[in-house]
Amino acid sequence: MICVILVAGHGTLLENEIKNDPDYCHLTGIPKALLPGVGGRRILDYWWEAIKTRQLFSEVYLVTNADKYKYYERWATASEFPVENIVNDGTTLYSNRLGAVADFELVVRTKTIQDDIMVVAGDMLFQDAKFDIVQVLDYFRLKKDGDLAIYYEMENTEITTTRGVVEVDPASKSDSTAPIPVAAKRLNRGIVEISPDDNRIIKFFEKPLSNETNSRLASVVFYCFRKQSIQSVDQFLQSHLVVDQRNFGYYMEWLIMENKAKVYGMKLPTGFQLIGQVGLKDYQCWLEFFASKKNADKMGQTITKRAYARIGLIGNPSDGFHGKTIAMSIANFWAEVNMVESENLILVPHPLNDPTEFGSLVDLHGISRKEGYLGGLRLLQATCKKFYQYCSERGIALARRNFTLKYDTNIPRQVGLAGSSAIVVATLKCLMQFFNLTDKDMAKEIQPQFVLDVEMQELFITAGLQDRVVQVYEGMVYMDFEKRLIDSRGFGQYSNMDMQHLPSFWLAYVGDPSDSGKIHSNVRERWTSGETDVIAAMKKFADLTDQAKSAFELQDWTRLADLMNQNFDLRRQIYGDKALGMTNLRMVDIAREHGSAVKFPGSGGAVIGLCLEPSKMTQLRQALQVEGFVVCDLIPYTGCVDQCEK
Repeated sequence: MICVILVAGHGTLLENEIKNDPDYCHLTGIPKALLPGVGGRRILDYWWEAIKTRQLFSEVYLVTNADKYKYYERWATASEFPVENIVNDGTTLYSNRLGAVADFELVVRTKTIQDDIMVVAGDMLFQDAKFDIVQVLDYFRLKKDGDLAIYYEMENTEITTTRGVVEVDPASKSDSTAPIPVAAKRLNRGIVEISPDDNRIIKFFEKPLSNETNSRLASVVFYCFRKQSIQSVDQFLQSHLVVDQRNFGYYMEWLIMENKAKVYGMKLPTGFQLIGQVGLKDYQCWLEFFASKKNADKMGQTITKRAYARIGLIGNPSDGFHGKTIAMSIANFWAEVNMVESENLILVPHPLNDPTEFGSLVDLHGISRKEGYLGGLRLLQATCKKFYQYCSERGIALARRNFTLKYDTNIPRQVGLAGSSAIVVATLKCLMQFFNLTDKDMAKEIQPQFVLDVEMQELFITAGLQDRVVQVYEGMVYMDFEKRLIDSRGFGQYSNMDMQHLPSFWLAYVGDPSDSGKIHSNVRERWTSGETDVIAAMKKFADLTDQAKSAFELQDWTRLADLMNQNFDLRRQIYGDKALGMTNLRMVDIAREHGSAVKFPGSGGAVIGLCLEPSKMTQLRQALQVEGFVVCDLIPYTGCVDQCEK
């Protein structure tokens, strides 16, 4: 692959203002790409370092003009850039410039290039060389049937308009009434609209009016072209004879909108600003902007995220069978993940959950027999691996930053309170903030599926969507996993419910659970084979959920208690006592003996209850505690931003 760096522009406005400014006049004559960038380094140095680091290209060419050729020749000898690879376009004035696309064509023609090409503008400021060009090339090769254009999401603070443009409001065209001018601004860069399905650029606007598109995705002069696409350059130049139209923005607009070429988009984590026809004030503002961004990303700032345990209130376990459920986050138990930037990527074992030191062989045997070999460290690693894979496949280039990741949790293990998925969700939250991803990059609706994929595809944990949905959405969530919805769009229908007037739920769980002795259920196999009773049961779970939703809305707690009991009885009927386990059944028996509604909040090891007679709650609590069960009053988590999260 070949790389072409464009630095042939004539920055007359900036150059004249530098010449007349006492603080900058020492930079008189220096071409734009060799002006100081963030941190004082020359702008072109950042690009050259990023390009040459891994020897990714067979050749790198730089095209400049005759007026600035000697400056780049001197830079080349000092920077180990081959001087013979500098192409001089022969122009000395802005008025006789060729235009960026014509300069690009000059390099292709004179160097007889017949290969894929990456082209960048060498006078683009960007935040830092933290993005990895390898990711760009990998994604370009992944999308074999199209070219590639780089874009980034503009921040709200960016100044993106240049001059005012007057349009006529169509509503004003009536009778003899004079047209009413409607003020509009023209954006100073190319804007793209991306297909969410395959990242193909469906629209490209070169310096559009601000009312032409709502997109905040800015294209920059950073492209990868297949060798078979290069022939379109000649066609473009023949039909665009005016030099003002011979920039890459107009070329890409023509290529995508008129030529209907297939061009994919890739999002980079850093912003860019082309130092084209801008003045000294603009140059200073952009330096300050990118410097402030760089300072904000300094090492040492810890990101802390929590995800909470959940209780399935009704409908479970039908979430794994295209049913419906209602579940709620609880503040009693949580998983917390901390991330801080570091020189190397480090996953820190938890001292209790990922033990590496033991008091003796007997101690190792006892811990391993009781808790197994699967702590939380594997969850961190699998989430990081899957996160990188997700971004790579969807054209999101990640900043070249390492981090140290560690976790803590107080969610009881092996009692069905979604402890594993809580760690994955908290890790995902950290990764998204660390790499500046938002819900636009990974939609909230698909985040639960991402978490489930981590557990099922990477760690072979059998699970359903319910836990991941409520841990992503937080609060109390109604979930419909109808097959038609899941198959057509990859997620169900999820909606948060009002939590202002909830009854008091209680939770009991096994105080000393073990990883051994669990009996496998064959319900999945029976459902897949079409067994009538199982299919009917899953539909009944969904019906109970809809009835419970109505009970919550009407605050009919007697009805809700009855539905919870029906939920458990149906589960017992389908799964059988052996699969449910005698210890779990004993908690249910004790609860019912004391007049409380009761059901499983998850897969087993705990029960959730609703006791409508407070006078019986003390006796119920004591009866459970006598037999070794842990009992607590549940604290609903409403989904408000936790004070610990930064």
